[in-house]
Amino acid sequence: MLSMPTLWVVLVANFMALGLIWTYVMRSYRNFEAAPYWTAAAFCIATGATIGMLRLVMSPLFPLMTGAMFLVVGTGLAAMGVQRFYGSPASWRFNIVLAVVSFLALNYFVLVYPSTSMRIFVYSIAQSIPVGLMLTHLFSRANRSNNPGARLAGSVAVLIIVVNGVRAATSLFDIGGVASMVDFNQVQAALVLVLVFLSMAWNFGFLLMAIDRLRGEVANLALFDELTGVANRRLLLQRLPEACAVAKRTGEPFVMLAIDLDSFKAINDGHGHVVGDECLRLFARTVQSQLRPDDLLARSGGDEFCAVLPATTLREGAMIARHIVEACRSKLSPEQGVPFRLAASIGVAQWTPQIGMQPDRLIAAADQALYVAKNEGRDRYAVYQPPPSPEPAARIELRRTA
Repeated sequence: MLSMPTLWVVLVANFMALGLIWTYVMRSYRNFEAAPYWTAAAFCIATGATIGMLRLVMSPLFPLMTGAMFLVVGTGLAAMGVQRFYGSPASWRFNIVLAVVSFLALNYFVLVYPSTSMRIFVYSIAQSIPVGLMLTHLFSRANRSNNPGARLAGSVAVLIIVVNGVRAATSLFDIGGVASMVDFNQVQAALVLVLVFLSMAWNFGFLLMAIDRLRGEVANLALFDELTGVANRRLLLQRLPEACAVAKRTGEPFVMLAIDLDSFKAINDGHGHVVGDECLRLFARTVQSQLRPDDLLARSGGDEFCAVLPATTLREGAMIARHIVEACRSKLSPEQGVPFRLAASIGVAQWTPQIGMQPDRLIAAADQALYVAKNEGRDRYAVYQPPPSPEPAARIELRRTA
């Protein structure tokens, strides 16, 4: 025999534990916007279950109505957490309206037309609506394929809706016997037990979503430059062998740009590191604005950047380098609000079959061209011209841009 007090105790204990876990997540990762909603949802449901248990020791009217509202609001808060997890605005108005309408409907079937079956029906529908609305996020093709927690949470959400539907139907047709305000029949008690464990699994799905998101952020910190937001040297060195492999397999060349912010040491020494950091951010954004979506910009050192341009010829790479130099001249100047003029020197090199799977040779070629651009006066680019055969020496062609 399933005991309703025991079910309520299990519900309270589990959601208090989940609330403590989410509190820890919320305090440890303050930028994780879903955590406050999932914390509030867990404590709200635990509070609702605690109030619901009071029906055993006092008139069931207050515990029945108040506890049910806490449970409905808690489900809505969980759905709002999913919305914030995927960057959508949390719909407070919808959840307030749902809670008020549910409260009025429950009051009607308690005070005006007493019916435990209709009360269970209203409560089941009120809980299922926010769960159903979040399925658009959890079952989104992009979200589901990249996050196993979303798959788990979405699957459990569907089961919660199904069980709530079965619970509503069995209450309407008095399957298992008539339920009272104080206790449920065995069918209803069994369905409530299933919902308790599904709600726990649902929260475990949220935890997996959080773990996957936080793991992704750690991976981003390992592969992206924290100051400028572009890729770092680690990601650059990962991508270069891949680009060489594609070029060797397809015969389609790609280009590498070695980009240097001119006179950066003087900026740092004369104006301080705070100004120097802002210059690097402005410079990175300006360079990125001249690249294509598939191009990779990476910060390889203090004021040194590299760009990998897939499926690009040497002529096209030189044109992009010219656009970067001109963009720095036009955008990074006192006339545009920048404290002082910033300029770029760029070395351009193209992958060739001689380079093969040795990206170090390509880096060296781009650096050699960059060295020439700096020696020729900076604020320009130079193109590395590989020798046609092993005998002649490599020739550097300087392209000045007026």
